[in-house]
Amino acid sequence: MRWREASEAALYGPGGFYVRPDADGPAGHFRTSVHASPLFAGAVARLLRETHESLGGPAEIALVDIGAGRGELLTGVLAALPEGFGVRAYAVERAARPAALDPRVEWLARPPSGVTGLVFANEWLDNVPVDVAEADEDGVARYVEVRAADGAERLGAPVSGADAAWLERWWPLAGRPGQRAEIGRPRDTAWADAVGTLDAGLAVAVDYAHARACRPPYGTLTGFAGGREVRAVPDGRCDVTAHVALDACAAEAEARARVRTELLTQRQALGRLGVVGSRPALSLASTNPVAYVKALSRAGEAAELVARGGLGDFGWLMQAVGREG
Repeated sequence: MRWREASEAALYGPGGFYVRPDADGPAGHFRTSVHASPLFAGAVARLLRETHESLGGPAEIALVDIGAGRGELLTGVLAALPEGFGVRAYAVERAARPAALDPRVEWLARPPSGVTGLVFANEWLDNVPVDVAEADEDGVARYVEVRAADGAERLGAPVSGADAAWLERWWPLAGRPGQRAEIGRPRDTAWADAVGTLDAGLAVAVDYAHARACRPPYGTLTGFAGGREVRAVPDGRCDVTAHVALDACAAEAEARARVRTELLTQRQALGRLGVVGSRPALSLASTNPVAYVKALSRAGEAAELVARGGLGDFGWLMQAVGREG
């Protein structure tokens, strides 16, 4: 079958990677910014407060976490918000609700519609399944078919219709045999739908990303299991993921509604939110050693979140809707 169908079954079908009752959940297989440091949740809390202010300070504001995992990000954000801050928290996830999750969090299979606030999707779009294309020996882009049991591949029919148009606009293979692309149309649609749930506020997608000017020539499809990168095999035992063409996602949302778009790196976005990796002044070590050690630890965590060549290179697609726009 094609990669999109195979990945959908492997990730979200019965016993799939993201829906099986794993004690540790996805965090047992790979590490995201949420798991790296509570500073990330603190930055999202600050972004929520800034969105609240920009909307005129309503009595209650929504926070929608799409691809919520086991609710780790929402748990951290709620803990970081000031007491009495009016927030309605939604976790959007296809797995079952964790038993010990904060009761303030509403657990949904689909994003709520008509909300005002912040929609946040951290490493969600890379797990929206997509088809893979490869240029054959004549330079014709063909769908890649995969065997679920072992990941063996073969080339199938030529890419056609809307998929071919998407490749031409966003990821042209230029007739070069062996080059590959991930056809991101399902992600564009999923993201534009998510943005469309907002009456007013801000939608943010955070993910490994690339832009049209520098697409990876052989694609990015890969797997993760047990804390390490592995070959992508759609058998349900590993994560199947690929980087995201965030520029294409942005354009689809812009085509549907009036939004204001920014594309930043995580380093830039977190810097605006006060997360920087600079070390504390050495003089603090002599005047207040305990404070120095705490500040040094915080700086180390921040440095990981904003590191070049690592988490700091993540893309942040930020699109403001309604009063924000």
